[in-house]
Amino acid sequence: MSGGDGRGASDRPDAGRPGVVRGLVVVALLLGAAVALQLYRDRAYPRPEPTVDELYLASGDAARRLALSYKALLADIYWIRAVQYFGRTRLESVGRPSFDLLYPLLDITTSLDPAFNIAYRFGAIFLSEGYPQGPGRPDLAVKLLDKGFAHNGHKWQYLYDKAFVYYWSYRDPERASRWFAEAAKVPDSPEWLPGLAAFMLSQSTNRQRSRVLWEQIYRTAEHEYMRFNAEWRLQQLDAMDVIDRLNSLLDRYERETGSRPAGWSPLVRRGWLRGEPLDPTGVPFVIGEDGRAAVSRESVLHPLPTETAPAPAEDRPRSGAGDGAAS
Repeated sequence: MSGGDGRGASDRPDAGRPGVVRGLVVVALLLGAAVALQLYRDRAYPRPEPTVDELYLASGDAARRLALSYKALLADIYWIRAVQYFGRTRLESVGRPSFDLLYPLLDITTSLDPAFNIAYRFGAIFLSEGYPQGPGRPDLAVKLLDKGFAHNGHKWQYLYDKAFVYYWSYRDPERASRWFAEAAKVPDSPEWLPGLAAFMLSQSTNRQRSRVLWEQIYRTAEHEYMRFNAEWRLQQLDAMDVIDRLNSLLDRYERETGSRPAGWSPLVRRGWLRGEPLDPTGVPFVIGEDGRAAVSRESVLHPLPTETAPAPAEDRPRSGAGDGAAS
């Protein structure tokens, strides 16, 4: 023994440190090699990007039969998929985007849960959104709302939304008036619906009618998204009113000078404008290559809705999946 404390050399605290250090070095080297191997693997064999652009069930009825007691849960899942699919296609697609799976996803969602109010109403908004910001399929929006009312005959809102699709997407105030009137016949529907049906047949301009409809939706919206959407549409209409006034000033300037200005400064110098005109979101209006006022592409209000009926649905790129069949 060494010393009088009864401990040998192997009992000293630092006796095993060289072995511990060597062990740590080996572990560090192994971890480094593992990381390097994983990086090489990821580069050589990249993982496929996740996608929702496929369905494994061909119809909502089939999904309902297979769901057993999990119908409500699966309905939520398919609704989330529909929202994600619509948003991703809208934001990421270039050229001629296809929204072919949107209706099948909504059809499955509402077949699993026939009382899924949000899926019917928001789904109709998604489907009727003009192409290429949306699928431009008001026909499928009407089909979805008809399905909703067939399962929920007390919901006047589906007929109200259907009337709105006919007016906003088809620019058909007569059919819109008819469906507002039908919505008014549903028990407990609001007392202002008959007046709205009559207003659709008035001599007001399309923009005036649109404003009344969006204001009504804003005041009566059941969900924050619908209120937000109505407010956005009203801002677009406000921008269109301002553009009319700006174009009048541009026409006046051309009459007086024989040319169209490239910017707003000449109109400001003449005292016609107080400064650079801004749209309702605070983004400056621009003068396009055609010499007409327009909202900037940087504005959330772009593109503004057209005031004419949309192109036929057949002009949209789609396959059979858009009508309810899944691939």
